[in-house]
Amino acid sequence: MKAQITIKDIAKALNISASTVSRALQDHPDISKTTKEAVNKYAKEHHYKPNAIALSLKMKRTNIIGVIVPEMVHHFFSSVFTGIEDTANARGFSVIVCQSSEDYEKEVKSINTLQSAHVCGVLASLSKNATNYDHYKELIEDDIPLVFFDRICPGLKTDRVVVDDYTGSYKAVEHLIKTGSKRIVFLSAPTNMEISKNRINGYMDALRAYKIQPNESLIVECDSRDKAIEMVPGLIDTLQPDAFFAINDETASGVLYAAKRKGLLVPEDLQVCGFGDGKVAKVSDPSLTTVEQNGYAMGVEACKMLLNRIEGGNDMKEVSHSVIRTNLIVRESTRKF
Repeated sequence: MKAQITIKDIAKALNISASTVSRALQDHPDISKTTKEAVNKYAKEHHYKPNAIALSLKMKRTNIIGVIVPEMVHHFFSSVFTGIEDTANARGFSVIVCQSSEDYEKEVKSINTLQSAHVCGVLASLSKNATNYDHYKELIEDDIPLVFFDRICPGLKTDRVVVDDYTGSYKAVEHLIKTGSKRIVFLSAPTNMEISKNRINGYMDALRAYKIQPNESLIVECDSRDKAIEMVPGLIDTLQPDAFFAINDETASGVLYAAKRKGLLVPEDLQVCGFGDGKVAKVSDPSLTTVEQNGYAMGVEACKMLLNRIEGGNDMKEVSHSVIRTNLIVRESTRKF
């Protein structure tokens, strides 16, 4: 491996001091334009890279943030991560991403990995089976700034950015009711998750607002395409719904597949609505009516919140709570007014 050049190498080659090179690379106003151009030209030609370890020692931080997501393959989380990365890079920070794969033990190991990497802050979205939060408490006790996004831990005093799950759910169910459905099955994620609780509340309040008595037997834990394909045929037979509202688009796409195999027409016989507005919503046949979550905006907001905490001091007397608004996107899987 070819050795990387250093600031001292550039200084020797240009016959100037190392401190002048350092300030020229930082665009310091005391350094002449001619010197800056010469230093930057030489650095580029010889592939100079700043020493991250030396910089971190000087600044007393690594300028690296850690991100924990449940699944990168999920359109929503990949959109959130893009917002995080764009915002972090624009402010001179790098990002390490860990995927928990919806596994609590892997989530704990991810936190340990990020602590070992000496990240200066963490952005996290809980795995769906996480019920113990000691690993996050440890971050807080170590004075490492922590921001939760989307899937939060309500018991910890931290900054957080969430989607307006309640309103998104309410508007989706309201649309299904207004287009003729009364027996709406909600396919939910595990109910220990705040997003599930909020979306169930939105679902039930929309029913009540239109004088439809909520029926808890119509709330079924089913949060993946495979589970929907397996479970929906039986649910159609036993519950006799006229609509399905799914916790995410992948689950909704499984409903579409199962309905087709049952010989049902969507939306004529059965209306289907998802949550997320990922690519699957646009390419499904028929295309999915869904709730747009604005994942990129969530990533930008969460990263700004974390970087402001890192750069402005980690005083946790007051925490920030931001809500990302949702939009109902009406497509072919539901009827028109």
